[in-house]
Amino acid sequence: MGVEQELRAAVATATGTTVHRLTVVRGRDVAAAFRADLADGTAVFVKTHPSPPPGFFTTEAAGLAWLRDAGAVRVPDVIAASDGAGGTCAHLILEWIDEGAPTPATEADLGRALAALHDAGAPSFGREDRRTTGSRGLPNDPQPTWHEFYATDRLLPLARIARDTAALPSRSIDALERLASMLARFDDGDPPARLHGDLWAGNRLVDARGRSWLIDPAAHGGHREFDLAMMRLFGGFSDACFRAYVDVRPLRDGWAERVHLHQIAPLVVHAIKFRGGYVEAASAAIARY
Repeated sequence: MGVEQELRAAVATATGTTVHRLTVVRGRDVAAAFRADLADGTAVFVKTHPSPPPGFFTTEAAGLAWLRDAGAVRVPDVIAASDGAGGTCAHLILEWIDEGAPTPATEADLGRALAALHDAGAPSFGREDRRTTGSRGLPNDPQPTWHEFYATDRLLPLARIARDTAALPSRSIDALERLASMLARFDDGDPPARLHGDLWAGNRLVDARGRSWLIDPAAHGGHREFDLAMMRLFGGFSDACFRAYVDVRPLRDGWAERVHLHQIAPLVVHAIKFRGGYVEAASAAIARY
């Protein structure tokens, strides 16, 4: 049975109806994505992967459920998730979101919702289930403080990967390891927030009513400034969004000086994956601290 036939069978089992049409959805660089139009007139979103890492789709499903449990942001309902056990194809099936255009309230609404999501909190920095997240499979072992989490679960693993792949100059990798040993001086004591974990504009959908939905999380407990720094790194979110956020949840003193610090992890990930200008950007961010 080919991949398309396996996906059709998986969707039919999960939804109780047959697939009328399966259409490729562009814009996913890690997994193959499809829209499945069903015989009952509804549609679902489907992703698959030929050889996913352990827990690939079930971890994403758990992250979506954890974000939804906060009652703060919209995320698609998970219909089914499988990592391919028993020889079946790995897949994730979600409700379909019809995309539209933002309204004047879209950005501010997202800012307030994100503040509420972060305030829902997390049991620790990291994840209780210790599952890895992101395309590099970064660890999420629970840590008692932000500086221990960012050093142990982010900067040091990324330094090792960057060294093994020669993704950054040696001096930048050495500096990254030194920075990991001195992060306590930057820790403002903020408690662990409930983070999306990969919040760039491509992981926010605006539906036909102008409402924001968050997708493709790397959900974990972390510093709330991390999501905000990620949003600023690649753009796509307006000042109205950030203003609405701080109206609900003011940021602590010194937050502006920490923006580039939180951006180091995603910049190093991009330097490892894509090289190019990300190498210089990551090196410059590391050098700041």
